[in-house]
Amino acid sequence: MLRILLGLWLALLCVPASARLADPQQAWNSPAARDLAQIRRSGELRVLVNESRASSGEVRGQAVGGEYHRLKAFERYLNQRQQGSLRLKLLPRPKTDLLKALQRGEGDLVASSELLQREKAVHVSSSQALREAVPLVVVTRQGVRRNLRFEHMAGRSLALPRGSAAGEAVRRINQQLAERKLAPLMIEWVDDSLAVEDVLEMVQAGIYNYSAVEQPLAERWSKVLPRLRIDRHLVLDNRLDLNWYVRPDAPTLRASLDAFLEGYRAPADQDSAFQRVYRRSYKVHYPLNRADRQRLEKVRPVLQKYAAQQDFDWLALAAIAFKESSLNPAARGANGATGLMQITPAAARSVGVGNIAALDSNVQAATRYMAKIRRSFFANPRLDPDERLAFILAAYNMGPQRVQSLRAEARRRGLDADRWFFQVERIALEQVGMGPVSYVAAVNKYRLAFDRERDVLEPRVARK
Repeated sequence: MLRILLGLWLALLCVPASARLADPQQAWNSPAARDLAQIRRSGELRVLVNESRASSGEVRGQAVGGEYHRLKAFERYLNQRQQGSLRLKLLPRPKTDLLKALQRGEGDLVASSELLQREKAVHVSSSQALREAVPLVVVTRQGVRRNLRFEHMAGRSLALPRGSAAGEAVRRINQQLAERKLAPLMIEWVDDSLAVEDVLEMVQAGIYNYSAVEQPLAERWSKVLPRLRIDRHLVLDNRLDLNWYVRPDAPTLRASLDAFLEGYRAPADQDSAFQRVYRRSYKVHYPLNRADRQRLEKVRPVLQKYAAQQDFDWLALAAIAFKESSLNPAARGANGATGLMQITPAAARSVGVGNIAALDSNVQAATRYMAKIRRSFFANPRLDPDERLAFILAAYNMGPQRVQSLRAEARRRGLDADRWFFQVERIALEQVGMGPVSYVAAVNKYRLAFDRERDVLEPRVARK
């Protein structure tokens, strides 16, 4: 046996090194490889898009996506060339996972409306640039003191969504600040449930003071966030191009994509529906001014009492109360909704509570009702706690049965039915509209805003 092994080893040594090593391109090819011919046969072009409510798609039949017009035009282009019936299948992924998902064969095309970090663009083939040298600029809100140079922002914090290309640019700016012995720019990486537009809305509200974003995106969102201020003179970087990406083993798809992009011109009115839909929806306010803190302190004991009884975070209840009633226990709403939590008499009776005009009973009824929803529909331990809360909020707003039907449709479309944010909510946008999606998103932003100030909002005696 030893003689046989020695012979095999000597034979291997006689083979040129280039033949012994796997060809990197050959190693890249996999059974998941799909060029245009395979895509046509399947009938689906699987498009990986970044997780954002405006990355692509429709709201109740109105096209609002930043790349949706271009994607639909590409779909028509491919079908006209061979009189086919190819259709788009949009698959939202975290920005940090888009190119990896393409490499794994989970999609055929990455169509991001945001810049992707350059170091992650390996083993992928980029299209011709959709936009060249895209500036990454600082954004803040109207009324904030204007900084003329980055030196004036030393020590300030930028709120950035995960995967933002601005992260690398900030590190380069900080090297320059260090050379001048100035404090660095700080990065606050925000919660994964927040997309670029959420961060911009929270900047406009004053929850975050600064962020950095691609200038075209900032300009688009400033049309629906009028108090946003774009500091175009504060450019962190302008060396990156905006591209779409395909796998390197899809050369025909890449050639068709480049030929399409060469002649594509965006329609002049492509943002009309976007502005019409979102202008009414992004209205988060700063929840921590002096008057709101005083109102929250008055209702804090009852929120903490019933949050503890039903195993909720009391600041999540505070966020619901701020969204529902602006922390006003005497508020009156539609359909008989009453009080701090805007619970209806029917919902309160279903959990055995009568007089919801009283603050204590109002909060008791709302927490019992949400606990009932959680127990009956969203008790599965595989659900992430924040996603579970989002599903409970959606059900609190539009009914649990409707939410379950949206989850079933998400599962049918290849989306993650256990995630509300950017997954099931995409189906809700299409079928129901912005109402419940805006509701859940707003409560989530208020919850995160309160959580940033938890040490201030929770007296030490309450935390023991």
